[in-house]
Amino acid sequence: MLKIKNQRIFLPAFIQPLGQNNLADSKKELAKPKLDLLQPLRQWLDEIEIQNQKLAKFIAKLIPAQCPFERDIKLFGRKIGHIPPMCKLNPLYNELVYLRFRALCYLVDQCGEDIQSYC
Repeated sequence: MLKIKNQRIFLPAFIQPLGQNNLADSKKELAKPKLDLLQPLRQWLDEIEIQNQKLAKFIAKLIPAQCPFERDIKLFGRKIGHIPPMCKLNPLYNELVYLRFRALCYLVDQCGEDIQSYC
């Protein structure tokens, strides 16, 4: 019971307890398979095998090491704002970063190349 300005409000009248029916409905909603339209593209990116040096260099140059959208906004030499990195909003971010990592690993392990220029 809550007392506000001499008026009494009974909370149980407004809050519906979680019963067996509601619990079963919530479990059904969680168990429903969600349609992922990007799954085939994710799978394709994960299955790309890097087998030559040209492809590995191309991927390492194409996919940036850091988010290119993160910026500090400066006016007269003073920082007045910050734009946060938005790469995490990309639904394929993890797959692209992993592809770049595999390309860099190929360049180091198979080709013996120095990858500092890509970082």
